[in-house]
Amino acid sequence: MKRSKRIDSDSGYDVLMYIIATFALIITLYPFLYIIAVSFSGSQAVYRGEVFLWPVNPTLAGYRQVLSQKGIWTAYQNTLFYTIVGTAFNIVATTIAAFPLSRKSFSGRRYCNFFIAFTMYFSGGLIPTYLLITNLGFYNSRWVMIIPSLLSTFNVMVCRSAFSAIPDEVFESAQMDGASDWKTFSRIAIHLITPTLAVLVLYYAVSRWNNFMTPLLYISKSELMPMQVLLRRVLIQSSSELLDAGSAGSDDRAAVSVQIRYVTIVVATLPILVSYPLLQRYFVKGVMLGAVKG
Repeated sequence: MKRSKRIDSDSGYDVLMYIIATFALIITLYPFLYIIAVSFSGSQAVYRGEVFLWPVNPTLAGYRQVLSQKGIWTAYQNTLFYTIVGTAFNIVATTIAAFPLSRKSFSGRRYCNFFIAFTMYFSGGLIPTYLLITNLGFYNSRWVMIIPSLLSTFNVMVCRSAFSAIPDEVFESAQMDGASDWKTFSRIAIHLITPTLAVLVLYYAVSRWNNFMTPLLYISKSELMPMQVLLRRVLIQSSSELLDAGSAGSDDRAAVSVQIRYVTIVVATLPILVSYPLLQRYFVKGVMLGAVKG
């Protein structure tokens, strides 16, 4: 009797969890579906608010309008450069910083860990940071998007925990075989934390791709602007820089302006969304392997 009641209770709990999960999925997924539907719908249907979930009067006019602009391809190239090169620098710097902090033989690791963690709670502030970066000559330079954000202290902690999870016997065996610290790091330790590195690549790449505050402060040249700054301009300035100021009337321009905003959002976010499934199989394992342990 008690067992049957427990089974009924578990079944009711499972049903409740499925309902909550489904509701959360709908709330989370609907904005993405709506943006995609609007981007493929006719501009007048969008302007009249007829689009709900599926495209109305499907057309690719908005994508042709956006992709025909030279500025968006320049911004795309800049964003790809900042993301790929910046993420590569991030991973190299993070692993080099995290590996010695994970070794018990490193006598100063407690002090280094303290100072690294200290920066997670306190910073120099915007004005000192701005003065430092400009005095270093990074203003209006591609390197301003890479060097100042070379390390994430949280990701260093995650990577350090992943290195710490490797059994000491592995390193002792490598030392007995004559491997140096650098060979142990580059040929053994790195390969053993591949799932964690995949997660860190995703974290860094998303952060690089979505970064708009840094170029907003330190880049004034249009040829160096990334995609997110262009997206911000489109959303704030009513898409005026992507509209042909020719024959369209005010109502048509307003309708096209609304549609172009959504098209630009899709164009700006699609690459990073597509890249996630490629790393998904590493995600859960990497997060668990690199979880910060007490």
